[in-house]
Amino acid sequence: MFSTPRYFLFFFLLVCACCLSSCFEDKNKHIPDVSNIKTDLRFKHFEKDLFSVDTTNTLAGMQQLDSLYPDFFRDIYLSRIIPALQNPQIFDLFIRTPQIRQLYDTTQIVLGDFSVYKEDLNQAFKYYKYHFPDAKLPEIITYLSEYSLGNFVADDMVGIGLDFFLGSDYPRYNPSFFPAYIRRSMNKEHLVSKTMEAVAGDLVGEIEGDRLIDYMIHNGRKYYVLDLLLPYTADSILLQYTGTQVEWLEENELQIWSHFIGEDLLYATRYKDIRKLIDYSPNAPGMPPEAPGRTANWVGWNIVKAYMKRHPEVTPAMLLNMKNGQEILDGSKYKPRR
Repeated sequence: MFSTPRYFLFFFLLVCACCLSSCFEDKNKHIPDVSNIKTDLRFKHFEKDLFSVDTTNTLAGMQQLDSLYPDFFRDIYLSRIIPALQNPQIFDLFIRTPQIRQLYDTTQIVLGDFSVYKEDLNQAFKYYKYHFPDAKLPEIITYLSEYSLGNFVADDMVGIGLDFFLGSDYPRYNPSFFPAYIRRSMNKEHLVSKTMEAVAGDLVGEIEGDRLIDYMIHNGRKYYVLDLLLPYTADSILLQYTGTQVEWLEENELQIWSHFIGEDLLYATRYKDIRKLIDYSPNAPGMPPEAPGRTANWVGWNIVKAYMKRHPEVTPAMLLNMKNGQEILDGSKYKPRR
């Protein structure tokens, strides 16, 4: 079913033609001019204020953080990220611990000059305002959580967990919690894309349905929105794949789709049967070892792109309200590349 070396010559010209066609299409996708859109995002760096607390008066320091971050400190950081820090004694111990201090110092060395990320995020939110003019701009808060919570969106706030972007070879990323296929994107090159992925996921909202096709289209809509917000970012960064994995997907799109159909997976509802096709995984079951996990999300993205190309009257804002995966699949007239 999937292409192998023995068939390489047979498919070489056809694959090259498809790849060239795909590259041409991507390079010529419509990217609007957003130079006149103003964003002026507000950035706050919680980790710097946290480690500036006077440890001779920890309680006063906590009160100061509460006044500086009224919607973040108690409602999110002390409730969802590190609840143990609600105890002032543990809070004091936390900010005194050399290992935690070292983690903070590392984030400042690796990511300390945040200006480049501010520029890229401001640009991304210009596209956000262009495509979703009624959406409110959030406040951006950076923090560190000792690897307990990555990026998130809550109300009018976007959080960026800096300790998740220290480099795939950072020695304190425990392989038991962060296997190689996860660590691969735990670097500063993915900071902006993962931040905007959280924003795109918040825009798309909750999934409706439990079939593979429902997950595919739901996640496909998220990647479609993410691509609108970061139109110049490589697919490998958006998808958190290697370039080789993206090439494999593009060369085997028809075989992947045939696998889903042949194995009756599109309408499967047992999560254990479809989990690796939509969630983080080193590979996709039933496919060659080159097939990355979350393969179905990539196909879902292609289906959504086909739908939007066929229905130019549908705006991105309208797409956000389209929850019926079957409707989008039928309306896309999706035909995988051969």
